[in-house]
Amino acid sequence: MRTATAASAEPPQAGSDRRGPVARFLRAGTSSALATGVSQLTFIGLSVWGATPALTSTLAFLAGAVPNFLLARRWAWGRSGTPALRRELLPYVAVIAATGLTAVGLTTLTGHLIEPLALSGFWRVVVLDVVFLGSYALVFMLKFALLDRLVFRDAGRTPGSTS
Repeated sequence: MRTATAASAEPPQAGSDRRGPVARFLRAGTSSALATGVSQLTFIGLSVWGATPALTSTLAFLAGAVPNFLLARRWAWGRSGTPALRRELLPYVAVIAATGLTAVGLTTLTGHLIEPLALSGFWRVVVLDVVFLGSYALVFMLKFALLDRLVFRDAGRTPGSTS
């Protein structure tokens, strides 16, 4: 009997799920969109509550990162079981941390830049949210490529597969 950790560290067996790159991209995009929805609810809620852009974008990022990992790992790349810490979890955290830092940095910078404009609460939330979302749109392609080629590189591929 294999443990969950040992089973998850092994590459998929021949005949396992063979998602092509387009299917992985679409599924990763869908899981990212769902995670973005969670992030958006968190971001808007905290912004309306009056939290700082740095706190708002950080907590919104974290609120979306966890479900995105779980959903993308299982649905887009066909992984199950406990994730291998050094092979999946830590590289995933590094990739999304770069994405998150980009979103937090751009949102925080925008918050500082629009402060002198004294925008009303509604318009301040709109401007910050556009920047927060835009930063994710900018880095999605890079994030997908890194996850597909580095983090989950052998998921859904059989030993002779070149995709």
